[in-house]
Amino acid sequence: MSNINVEELRPIGEFGSKTWCETVAGYGAQLLREASLPKDLEWGFTENYTRPPERLLDGERKIAAYFIMVQAGNISSGDGLNENCLSLPGFHVEIQWASICNQSGSLYGRDGQRRRSEHEQTMFREIAEYVGSPNPLGLKRGNKPAVWPKEIAQALSQGSEEGGGLHNIAARLQSPSPEFADLPTTDMGVPNFSAMTIEQKKFFLELCGVKV
Repeated sequence: MSNINVEELRPIGEFGSKTWCETVAGYGAQLLREASLPKDLEWGFTENYTRPPERLLDGERKIAAYFIMVQAGNISSGDGLNENCLSLPGFHVEIQWASICNQSGSLYGRDGQRRRSEHEQTMFREIAEYVGSPNPLGLKRGNKPAVWPKEIAQALSQGSEEGGGLHNIAARLQSPSPEFADLPTTDMGVPNFSAMTIEQKKFFLELCGVKV
């Protein structure tokens, strides 16, 4: 049982903002510290959100990203990317901020995760058909397969069916981003590309860095 009271969590910043990234990473590390992880376990988690709004890159911050790392019996986390963490087996993703921002604020369990993934695949397919390119967003599969040790997966998803787990913690901490205020979305918060007007499609594709 986690010591985090998710019902008390409130929005603290936009998806990918420094405050949000630092806080989400910190909670992820806390969930792992509360678990009984094998002493020899080495695992890394990184999410890098490309093409974020300039307002999220203030001061010396050059990227919108965060990491969680388990190595040599230590658990660390923070804003930005850690090269050591990137070298570890685990889960590492680089994706356009606009393509996953809005739906990341939705609360869900296993079924919701499945439906979100289905809606995202539909969005990616519709964009590809509209642009006439098989992979217009340049989505990267990565050189290494995702690695989710059962102890890690259990710790980070603990209580997800009741509104807990790292995803739901992150969603509760996320404040709305103005780019999505007028865009049509599915019930999971995924941008509904086929329901957008021509101008909305142009706007969304520009957010994602896709040229038509």
